[in-house]
Amino acid sequence: MLEAHGLCKSYGDRTVVSELSLSVRAGEIVGLLGPNGAGKSTTVAMLCGLLAADRGQVFVGEGGTREPLCEESRSAKRRIGVVPQELSLYETLGAAANLELFGALYGMHGAVLRERVDAALVLVGLADRAKDKPATFSGGMKRRLNIAAALVHDPDVLILDEPTVGVDPQSRNAIFDNLEELRRRGKALLYTTHYMEEAERLCDRIVIIDHGKVVASDTLAGIERLLPATQSLEIELDGTVDLDALAGLPGIGRPEQRGQVLHAAVADLARDTPALLAAIAAQGRQIVRLRSARADLEDVFLSLTGRALRD
Repeated sequence: MLEAHGLCKSYGDRTVVSELSLSVRAGEIVGLLGPNGAGKSTTVAMLCGLLAADRGQVFVGEGGTREPLCEESRSAKRRIGVVPQELSLYETLGAAANLELFGALYGMHGAVLRERVDAALVLVGLADRAKDKPATFSGGMKRRLNIAAALVHDPDVLILDEPTVGVDPQSRNAIFDNLEELRRRGKALLYTTHYMEEAERLCDRIVIIDHGKVVASDTLAGIERLLPATQSLEIELDGTVDLDALAGLPGIGRPEQRGQVLHAAVADLARDTPALLAAIAAQGRQIVRLRSARADLEDVFLSLTGRALRD
């Protein structure tokens, strides 16, 4: 339903996006992840037609309805709804009046517009607050109304740029329920977030970008298989250890020690852990506490993009 092929964007001699390709099918949520400065915002702007690519092309639709997205393609742009990271609402207009305004910008009017406004408010759980102004809403309610504003024209594709920033757990779950319902209705959703647990819960496929390029694109299970070690150990010790000696053990990834806690990736927990513990004991260290866990999306993300700060 949404396809990008070979997108490139530069500002002067600085390349922001390079040969980036991705796709989102109907009835699918695709997560777009990347550290700060990876090119996500530029990519989103090109995918929704707000920014022209230097090279590459975006298509909207499937089969006979497929059409290129460009500056002149008003019909293609109408098939996309965008939920920006910053709230895009008129605080002094009622909730329904906000949606009527956004619907009118898409050429909707009369009974059709009223029906779409009512349906969008019901979906996000704000039907009983239709006349109330966003200025009286909580942060989570504003976020849900922001989603409704992107849905009022009934788009085929919904692009969401960090839609849960600053909301409480209850509001986050309500937003997740809304997005899962939209997936059931056959919408194609592209979801950007810095919260790995959100991507793990919601996304059918995940695209990780860094330095403007796709570094991984697969299902969650496929992404997790990119790590050579699929499990991890946290071992609290009574002192420091020689990390170089531990790094040479079979099945053990390069360990790190932060404070008193040793972090190590392990290929096979049952097979490789005893040798690691024996090596620690041989260095005269006592084990205070040990915890094991499976590698998750955050482990893969940091492995692919590094731990260095990007701010």
